[in-house]
Amino acid sequence: RDLHSFPTRRSSDLKQKRKENVEIQRSDKGAGKHRARYHSSVMDIENLDAGQDFDELPETYTIFITENDQFQDGKPYHRIERVDLDTEDHKLWDDGEHILYVNGAYQGDSDIGRLMHDFRCCDAKDMYFEEMKEITHHFKETEEGVEYMCRAFEETRDAARYQEKISLAVKLIKRDKDTFEEIAELRSEERRVG
Repeated sequence: RDLHSFPTRRSSDLKQKRKENVEIQRSDKGAGKHRARYHSSVMDIENLDAGQDFDELPETYTIFITENDQFQDGKPYHRIERVDLDTEDHKLWDDGEHILYVNGAYQGDSDIGRLMHDFRCCDAKDMYFEEMKEITHHFKETEEGVEYMCRAFEETRDAARYQEKISLAVKLIKRDKDTFEEIAELRSEERRVG
């Protein structure tokens, strides 16, 4: 399951025609090679319109920050690139697609080690990076930030309840021949849901 339930954060630098997709992943199962490939291909589809020249595809970076050491080798990150296997030195294909796995468990004395430390921190004052401190402080320690986060969690909860109610309505429609007792049973389920 994702570390957060909010949509994937995407940022872009239009001057460099570069797009990034950052996925924060807690489950080892959800950070596999095929998922990285999928996210990378989605970025290509989203950034090229029908009839547009393929050379206009931006350089893309799919970045997986995993809670655990996905490769189990203690390294801070792994860069995944395509290569031409039939050249003597396995020349880099350089098609503009890049996949990066960042080891969220890494604790080394480097910027990545400090960033992973900040990701795990609960208290803003214990963080290294000022921007992370400011954002964390805002959302956890200011009235405005806490209210925003409470609303976001309420909206997420309400959306889940709404989906459950839709599922209940679909069950009723599919049955078509419910007795009053069966409908009453489903209505009591609905009351428990929301």
